[in-house]
Amino acid sequence: MSFFILMLLGFLGGIPAGMGMGGGTIAIPLLRLVGGIEQKIAQSANLFSFLWMSLPALAAHQKNGLLNGKGVLACALPAAIVSLPGVFLATYLPSRVLGKAFGLFLIGLAFYTVVNKLQTKKA
Repeated sequence: MSFFILMLLGFLGGIPAGMGMGGGTIAIPLLRLVGGIEQKIAQSANLFSFLWMSLPALAAHQKNGLLNGKGVLACALPAAIVSLPGVFLATYLPSRVLGKAFGLFLIGLAFYTVVNKLQTKKA
């Protein structure tokens, strides 16, 4: 795979990430389906890029007064605690299993989004 194609896939995944929509939901499938990258590598690349994208996003949200300190801590602390066992689990699971789990996650997320939108329209 050429460096140019990988850069294009990163750019396409970075657009929703910059808008706060979760770039991994785009980047991981792009890397898997278009790039032919193994699931573990695609997820690892997404996590690594998230580290660098989250820092300026956090600073921008803080500057705009959009952060609630208690809310950030309440969300970040459990995520940090659960992430370590998740790393070990992902290390031992085959890429095929991770791919299916990620696909189920995306289907669940889509279902939740549709139901939430339908309920919002009724109200």
